[in-house]
Amino acid sequence: MSEADPVGVTHKSEGVDEVAGESLESLDGGVSAERRVAFLEQMMLSRECDRRAGIVLRQGKAWFHISSAGHEALAAVCEWMDPDDLLFPHYRDRTLMLARGLDVEGQARDLMAKRESHSAGRNMSSHFSHRPGNVFSLASPTGSQCLPAAGAAWAAVMRGEQRLVVCSVGDAATRQGEFFEAVAFAVERCLPVVFLVSDNRYGISTSTEHLSAWRLGLLPEKITRVVDGSDPDAVHAAARTVFPAVRGGDGPVVLWCVLDRLDSHTSSDDQRVYRSPEELAAMRDPVEIFTRRLLARGVIDDAWVERTRARLAGSVEEVFDRVATEPTGDHHDAVDHLFAAPTERAAPPPPRPCGGTMVEAVNRALRTGLERLPEMVLFGEDIEDPKGGVFGFTKGLGALAGRRLSNSPLAEATIVGTAVGLAASGMRPVVELQFIDFAGPAWNQIAAQLTTLRWRTASEWRCPVVMYAPWGGYLPGGGIWHSQSNESLFTHLPGLRVVVLATPEDTEAIFLEAIQAPDPTLLLLPKHLMRRSVEPQSAPVAVHGARLLRTGADVTVVTWGNGTELGTAAADVLAVDGVAVEVVDLRWLVPLDRATVSASLRRTGRLVVVQEDNKTSSFGAGLVAELLGDDDDFYSLLAPPRLVSRDDVHVPFHPDLERAVLPAVDDVVEAIRSVLR
Repeated sequence: MSEADPVGVTHKSEGVDEVAGESLESLDGGVSAERRVAFLEQMMLSRECDRRAGIVLRQGKAWFHISSAGHEALAAVCEWMDPDDLLFPHYRDRTLMLARGLDVEGQARDLMAKRESHSAGRNMSSHFSHRPGNVFSLASPTGSQCLPAAGAAWAAVMRGEQRLVVCSVGDAATRQGEFFEAVAFAVERCLPVVFLVSDNRYGISTSTEHLSAWRLGLLPEKITRVVDGSDPDAVHAAARTVFPAVRGGDGPVVLWCVLDRLDSHTSSDDQRVYRSPEELAAMRDPVEIFTRRLLARGVIDDAWVERTRARLAGSVEEVFDRVATEPTGDHHDAVDHLFAAPTERAAPPPPRPCGGTMVEAVNRALRTGLERLPEMVLFGEDIEDPKGGVFGFTKGLGALAGRRLSNSPLAEATIVGTAVGLAASGMRPVVELQFIDFAGPAWNQIAAQLTTLRWRTASEWRCPVVMYAPWGGYLPGGGIWHSQSNESLFTHLPGLRVVVLATPEDTEAIFLEAIQAPDPTLLLLPKHLMRRSVEPQSAPVAVHGARLLRTGADVTVVTWGNGTELGTAAADVLAVDGVAVEVVDLRWLVPLDRATVSASLRRTGRLVVVQEDNKTSSFGAGLVAELLGDDDDFYSLLAPPRLVSRDDVHVPFHPDLERAVLPAVDDVVEAIRSVLR
């Protein structure tokens, strides 16, 4: 980026041409006096936005505010960022946001959660996002932006782009495991990431003097550069050295910036409670530091400072007052943007009779996706040849995929978090979790980033990640951590499509649909069924919605995954007695094909829901409650519905004990008989 065209500066600072006759003279680090004055004005503008935000808060026009006072000098890094570079921000990056194009109007809308804000009023204030400036949307869990930043940098490397990623994070968050995972992944893959750490020595009220990663000596000196974050010239000089090297392929750098948090943690905090007057008085103000420096060198004078402050105060007040009158979002629209609009969805590929096993179907679908989509990436533990994953899903795909298929570290948060960054950068990541039981370490990324990104940005950012994992029990010897289903944990997250597969045809067709879909999808593969070889079906089935495995007029059995085997077996047993059982395989838990379930219930008047998950707060329990809450469905019932489920107990290791706790065919038969009595 040339100094004549800095990002975010589109006006000429007042009075620069007349200041001391040296407006174009090159000073400190080759930066012109004109540019230095413009940067001071940008810092002053950020400070004025913080001041005005406090007033608006006291007026009752806003509800929460996070001040950036003391962090303004960090925006000097933007002098070395190109427009195509990506910024993953921190909530004190107000000046950085101004530099990347989120103007005062945008910041006022963010503060007051207006309809035209970057989140349409859905995200908290100071949780910045600005799609035109390539600023990724910030989520509240601290440090959760680090792994997506590494994923975005990985996307740049795979595409051969000279794109830099700046991940801004607070020093307290460097104790988060995801920060270390992101740094490790960036080092491992030599990714173009700068981790811009704001070390203000506090995590809310807790001193980080003996807690942060750098102060504990946990960061490699080779990749760490410590800088005075209160001095714009020092930050600029460090960025001038670091950014071109990182962009050029030298690997990541942690730019550790020591500065002061001038205001309390948030508008809900009072730092005078836990910081001494002496400590508060000793804090360094970057706006004052830079102002005094330019005054001492005659670049500006006191009159310019007063004139500029007054002008900025007036203009910011006018903008904030005007934005305060703008409408907030319509509450009817709050459910919009959970998923893509229908116009964004391509027609799903026609399913085909395939037979064989579900493992083979996954492999075929992944092969087809790799052939059709050059942006598709496969990532997961042990998925490279010769192993091809612990279940062989990716076996033999390495030659076709090349570097688009690679083993991940043993770190589920890294798998999902980098996939978020890949997807947000336009790639098509498909990631394997070895067992759905191991999703716990990735939960923060799934719940905070992947499932909320589209909604919290009103579709400005999207996250079409495909996750797949072996699921469920009925395969002896799995035990507690290899036999769980827990689908309700994931169906509870708005914005995530959840499918439980049971046949090779469904598996291949729905995998291909998910790979091309604009929203994140979780595909669950029953271990008990996925190696069972079956003959091709006589006719193709629809890709979306539920499907009927059996038709009957007496009882409706609704199930999914391994429950399909239980339901059809029970139907066969009862057919001998003349009982006609209709078995519905939901397949898609989210979105739920409510219409098919309701239509079947109204035909039979009796309902049995079969699941292997444990009972309390389960998807099956929720489905029964939803149907009972609908007048038409409720009055269609001729008997109370039944839920066949595992009791609230873990799955034991010994095969006999596992069989004892999981639902069996006899349990389903008994439930059906009970609703017929």
